[in-house]
Amino acid sequence: MNQTENQLILNAQKGDMAAFEELVYKYDRHVLGIAKSFRNNDDDAKDIYQEVFLRVFRGLKNFQFKSEFSTWLFRITTNVCLTYQSRKKEYDSLDKEVYMDDESPVTLSETLISENNSDSLAIGSDLMNHISSAVDELPPQQKMVFTLKYFQEYKIKEIADMMQCSEGAVKKYLFTATHKMRNSLKNIMQEKK
Repeated sequence: MNQTENQLILNAQKGDMAAFEELVYKYDRHVLGIAKSFRNNDDDAKDIYQEVFLRVFRGLKNFQFKSEFSTWLFRITTNVCLTYQSRKKEYDSLDKEVYMDDESPVTLSETLISENNSDSLAIGSDLMNHISSAVDELPPQQKMVFTLKYFQEYKIKEIADMMQCSEGAVKKYLFTATHKMRNSLKNIMQEKK
């Protein structure tokens, strides 16, 4: 943690809203990225984002510099994602994003009405749906570890810190999740060959 961040935290703990906003600005993309990877839905990701920073705002006075601020923040993010997963059942709608096209999301309704409905579009969308479904079928801890490792590219140690568990537990979650993903997608990948 650099001195500037320490000072921002101290100022925010004293009620300085500008300092708090600067901390939010510094980490907002990371938090939103984790939430988006975990839920694969913009609205849910925004809900998680808001809940995370609400909890950070309420809990910042208790932050004691025993860990990196980012570790503390991402631990909160992880907990909110896991809690949100247990409270929310996802229903497919026409507004559900099925894949990214030139850095903009394409929804299910757009693939249905698009004049660009080529075989490759259908195959890509179908594959992304299978991957998304396979990830969604993972138990929450495995899903979180898989998401943080492969979608957000965090290291095992960082994930262990965020999830407040041992590196061994993270590796076990990751191994099991990867094995389940392979099994879920094995038939689909053989069909594509």
